[in-house]
Amino acid sequence: MLYRRFGRTELQMPVFSCGGMRYQFKWQDVPNSQIPADNQANLEATIKKALEVGINHIETARGYGSSEMQLGRILPKFPREKLIIQTKVNPKEDAKEFREYFEKSLAYLQLDYVDLLGLHGINTPEILDYCIRPGGCLDVVRQLQAEGKVRFVGFSTHGPTDVIVETIKTNQFDYVNLHWYYINQWNWAAIAAANYHDMGVFIISPSDKGGLLYKPPQKLVNLCAPLSPMVFNDLFCLSHPQVHTLSLGAAKPEDFDEHLKTLELVDRASEILPPILARLEAEAIATLGEDWVKTWEDNLPALNQTPGEVNIRVILWLWNLAIAYDLVDYGKMRYNLLGNASHWFPGNKGDRLNELDLHQCLANSPHADKIPKILQKAHQLLVGEELKRLSER
Repeated sequence: MLYRRFGRTELQMPVFSCGGMRYQFKWQDVPNSQIPADNQANLEATIKKALEVGINHIETARGYGSSEMQLGRILPKFPREKLIIQTKVNPKEDAKEFREYFEKSLAYLQLDYVDLLGLHGINTPEILDYCIRPGGCLDVVRQLQAEGKVRFVGFSTHGPTDVIVETIKTNQFDYVNLHWYYINQWNWAAIAAANYHDMGVFIISPSDKGGLLYKPPQKLVNLCAPLSPMVFNDLFCLSHPQVHTLSLGAAKPEDFDEHLKTLELVDRASEILPPILARLEAEAIATLGEDWVKTWEDNLPALNQTPGEVNIRVILWLWNLAIAYDLVDYGKMRYNLLGNASHWFPGNKGDRLNELDLHQCLANSPHADKIPKILQKAHQLLVGEELKRLSER
């Protein structure tokens, strides 16, 4: 395993972390007695495999249903000082409620303290205010730190880059969990800000939200050769020293195997990646056109300036990925969250385009005439059953 200094925490963080949202029994709390023996055995085997290969950072959340409870049945069996345990709790308007949720997490984990506590989902200015205002959630965290129940505090986010940067600039957090990988590099400014403040940088779900790379389309397999798309994406992320760890949402022990192939390649990333990156860009240009590839995002309206809050940027992005790399299944998965995932994935689908006039909001776009037609095509390609976030299913 390779390790990187996790910002000002000074923790030696493995470059892969064991995320805890794929192996649990249910997305809701259930009595211990209801957890099937085979499910618990699989979870314990997954944790043992993680530790065997040097992945000692185990990450979960209060919102991951039975994950914490199930982890609490195995984590106390290992030397505590050799583990880095992170859980996450959603900020609450009432900070006392936030503390109650954290205490439940700690009790389920059967630990005296967590190394990392993440404020889960600082996605909007309002939620940030819950955290940083006097008497807010961060004041509770400072109390927990004084009591020895929390070592370091960070935040996780699915929010827009400006909200992430604003949160980082408070300089109240030791690390950040955020999205950034090959197909979505929008948050680089946030990573740069985190590095400036010497924060740890944890990448959320690079294999799932980064393209459903555990079941990639053949076109993407060909473009990423000789690497698998999963190893390519891992290597792309880890080739940037500003990134410290990638979350692997393992569902079973074997799920680590493909990722581990990346480790021996990290020192050679500068020679391995350029040909693959060039092929990926060339294919996007060949299928979408160079002008579109280089300027499609220019002067797009903000969500609150768009009729019907149609998430134009995200829909065009998913269209690009579907056409250039055959990431249609990924596009469907993300597209059908629109309108159903609140601030975790905001905005709406293009299902009401015939009722909306987008011309004014697109007036400054170099592709103003094309975009409404592309939005319609994207809707036809990607629409399917409405989805909810995993924790709400």
